[in-house]
Amino acid sequence: MTKTSRAVASPRVINVEDLRPLARRRLPRAVFDYLDGGAEAEVTLRENCRAFEEVTFRPRHAVAVANCDLRTRVLGFDISFPALLAPVGYSRLMHPDGEAGAARAAGVAGTGYILSTISGHSLEDVKAASAGPVCYQLYLLGGREASEGAIERAHNAGFSALVVTIDTPVAGMRERDFRNGVKELLEGSLFAKIPFVAQVLARPGWLASFLLDGGLPQLPNVVIPGQGPMPLLDVSAALARAAVTWQDLQWIRSLWPGPIVIKGVLTGEDARRAIDAGAAAVVVSNHGGRQLDGVPASLRVLPEVVSAVNGRVEVLMDGGIRRGADIAKALCLGARAVLCGRAYAYGLAAAGQAGVARALEILRTDLERTLKLLGCSSVAALDRSYVNVPSSWN
Repeated sequence: MTKTSRAVASPRVINVEDLRPLARRRLPRAVFDYLDGGAEAEVTLRENCRAFEEVTFRPRHAVAVANCDLRTRVLGFDISFPALLAPVGYSRLMHPDGEAGAARAAGVAGTGYILSTISGHSLEDVKAASAGPVCYQLYLLGGREASEGAIERAHNAGFSALVVTIDTPVAGMRERDFRNGVKELLEGSLFAKIPFVAQVLARPGWLASFLLDGGLPQLPNVVIPGQGPMPLLDVSAALARAAVTWQDLQWIRSLWPGPIVIKGVLTGEDARRAIDAGAAAVVVSNHGGRQLDGVPASLRVLPEVVSAVNGRVEVLMDGGIRRGADIAKALCLGARAVLCGRAYAYGLAAAGQAGVARALEILRTDLERTLKLLGCSSVAALDRSYVNVPSSWN
């Protein structure tokens, strides 16, 4: 067992927040802040977590619950508890295990993994790594031809669903990345890198593993015809040419025969448009507070989207999930399951696959304990009667 694996297994790591300082100590500032930060003043980033504090529980006491059934069914596949791993770009920069290690940990835990387009591991390798369902998150990086190739490969590899992100017409202004010189470190000249090199040299353990892993990888799932895989650069400029429109969804639907999930829905209107576009599910998401700062917390708008959908498609949500109690609250407000991003990425950054496994173990144990304290025997039985919701949310 490595030093970092021992650290995440330590009795002192009792919640997800305990994984955060371990990640911070191991990563260069630029990489940690990419994972940890949000857009502009980070108002939405903070609100995603704070919103859960405004929802309180209404438990049923004097109810003995010996066992809790945490299983649920999402998009036609069964998972052991209602938390999937959200797509996190640049995961291989955080740890060489990267996306493959995260997918493997998800499979062992009996849940699903969603692979970001901005992945350092090939989609075939990631799918092969997991014993559970794996979905592919789509940006239109590299143009339609590159995207068509990725969609075909994902289908041939047996991916369970296509997750189309609609909230990224341009990359959000992530001020930490700007100050830390992420663009210069990824694609600048040697001279441009000089002011930012010290932060990398300050983390020799990370640097050694990064170099042994081959340094900056390409994007193996963004293969541009005639050019090959896109280099793993700061993709902000490329995202500005990769915006997904409602018209694009008709084209995507013609290419992908399986379920399509629309990620980035924050209003009832967009939820209804997603249904009209053929979505099997929507994800209530503000991109973890990394895009438009000042939009509401995902949990706040979850009831509006659930009402608009009215049972026609599944509703998932992400943003601010740090505890099993957060998962329970989201389910009480109508989510079928949640997506966890930073919660597992802190573990990945700290100790690779072992860190992801620890994060999932913490969330699962939290959720089971929460249900027992609520007097509820299964996640399927959770509903709005188990929570108090601020009147301003209705």
